[in-house]
Amino acid sequence: MLEPIRLEKYLEPKLSLNLDNNLNFNHKLFNSSCLTLTDKINLLPLHESQIEVEQLTKKIWQKFNSHPLLPGVILTEKGQLVGMISRHKFTEHMSRPLSLDLFLNRPIKSLFSALKTEMLLLSGNTSIVKATHFSLERPLDLRAEPIVVEVAPQVYKLLDIHQLMIAGAQVHLYAIRLLGKVCKQLQLKNEQLNALATIDKLTQLANRRRFDEYLNMEWSRAAREQKPLSLILCDLDFFKAYNDTYGHLAGDKCLRSCAQVINSSVKRATDLAARYGGEEMAVILPNTCAHETAVIVEEIRANLASLKIVHEGSPGTPLCYFQFWPSQFDSWAK
Repeated sequence: MLEPIRLEKYLEPKLSLNLDNNLNFNHKLFNSSCLTLTDKINLLPLHESQIEVEQLTKKIWQKFNSHPLLPGVILTEKGQLVGMISRHKFTEHMSRPLSLDLFLNRPIKSLFSALKTEMLLLSGNTSIVKATHFSLERPLDLRAEPIVVEVAPQVYKLLDIHQLMIAGAQVHLYAIRLLGKVCKQLQLKNEQLNALATIDKLTQLANRRRFDEYLNMEWSRAAREQKPLSLILCDLDFFKAYNDTYGHLAGDKCLRSCAQVINSSVKRATDLAARYGGEEMAVILPNTCAHETAVIVEEIRANLASLKIVHEGSPGTPLCYFQFWPSQFDSWAK
């Protein structure tokens, strides 16, 4: 029966654990929950782990033993980047029979030549989104490998793939929240544009386009459900004479006042007050019988009369005259 491999006999006494000397990032700046689409990988926790290939392989083991969070080591030769060995690849290879005897007390470059590992090298200014994309494009057996990050010319640090994936997930959540916010803003803008397309600018009532659409819709509904549909037309007579007498600005003010009264007289959400023409207003009353319509007409008439809009140019009365259709609702606004 084979005895389990014990690495302790090949190692020097354990070094004291000091993660701060190995893990390098700005604790104040880094907060994975605050990452955005444009943030770079140099904001993420990066590991300082450069080691010369002329050193003995057991120096790598000592480094891993001293720093449990270290995902790998960056290999250099006279300061020049040579490659990278991950903790996973190192442990896997050194667990093979005879690997400890063959490599542990030999230069690291012997082990590196045997491993023939590939590395992903990225600039520190690479966005988290792009880094995640590049990482996932690697062959399946390399996707868990740490990434070598060049933070400055000839200065390299390691990025643990798990840190990148966490950051990528946070950026993804940020993108979802941002997209939701943009969609809500777009929906609001569309509603505002739709309102502008269906509202009469002067009176703030529904315009003729909205009136026609709503009347056709309610007419079809009334025919389908066999329910009544009422329509009130209100015409401000002698309005041209009013404009000639008081001016167009006064005429606009008169129309606005009348429109506000008519709009406030319809109570239900399904009722629609609209500007039918120049000085003509209309009210659509779904599911409303003739008697109920007469009551609403009388309320509108009384409210309009309370305005007491003076019209000296009117041939019949010094006040504005409102004509309603059906004709039995005609009345002087006195």
